[in-house]
Amino acid sequence: MSAAADERWMASAIALSERGRGRTAPNPNVGCVVVRDDIVVGRGWTQPGGRPHAEAMALAQAGAAADGATVYVTLEPCAHESARGPACADLLRAARPARVVAGLTDPDPRTAGRGFARLRAAGIAVTEGVGAEAARRAMAGFLTRQALGRPHVTLKLATSLDGRIALPSGESKWITGAEARAHGHLERARADLIVVGRGTFEADRPSLDVRLPGLEDRSPQRFVLRRMRMPISEGWGVLSRPEDVALPSGDLVLVEGGAGVASSFLAADMVDRLLLYRAPILIGEGKAGIADIGLARLADAHGRWSLVDAHRLGQDRLEIYERRR
Repeated sequence: MSAAADERWMASAIALSERGRGRTAPNPNVGCVVVRDDIVVGRGWTQPGGRPHAEAMALAQAGAAADGATVYVTLEPCAHESARGPACADLLRAARPARVVAGLTDPDPRTAGRGFARLRAAGIAVTEGVGAEAARRAMAGFLTRQALGRPHVTLKLATSLDGRIALPSGESKWITGAEARAHGHLERARADLIVVGRGTFEADRPSLDVRLPGLEDRSPQRFVLRRMRMPISEGWGVLSRPEDVALPSGDLVLVEGGAGVASSFLAADMVDRLLLYRAPILIGEGKAGIADIGLARLADAHGRWSLVDAHRLGQDRLEIYERRR
């Protein structure tokens, strides 16, 4: 296969991995495609709860056609033992593909290169690093948990051109249009848990559910950030500080409501990804999108964020930034 073909098939595997995003923790949301004679003979993605793994699903679909094929997988096949199923590296050895192409090495110390070594020892050619950047973004939750010991945090802000989230009266429905709001619901469907501030909770009593046809069952766990950890309402959890997001199960967190909660997560340097929805309106005096985040010097604000994507959503503009670390 050419390098261009490898990139194309890896993009297909990454797209499949997105189907499991927000549903596989603590396992990574991996995607896998088995290709023989330029035809897909098997495909898979990590299923809800983490099993079956993507490779197991794809190889089961491919059957005997996997013998001599090329397997594209977004993460190094696991090599550690588990009571929940065989190691994917062993499944691949038994299937006898000619080649395995992987996006990333598994940072889990139980595998971390052992999967690749096991495949090579069985005479299977291995190519690493294809589509690595896109694979990293697709599996950001798992990778952040492995690197930092906490979930990957996305902060969503929907503002006017002058950075306001509401009129002085508090009216905020709706700053952005229907397309931007639908995209926000898609982001909810891809998160394990969602966090709002105490002010948003008390003023709006938001449902924070997913209201997209076919994705209603993907609504994330709901949490409110407040200083006192105490029950507030059925179906809600409480976080006393941003760092507490490491305690619930789940690797993808969406912070969605209120200048206070946004500022708290930014001040704690707990935001890894920023979704900025900007409507083509000016509000003037009103409620700012964020409050004080503890910067002492203007120079400290520079060099922290990289723009990784931008596009139109109806009349609004979405910009996606990643924290440089």
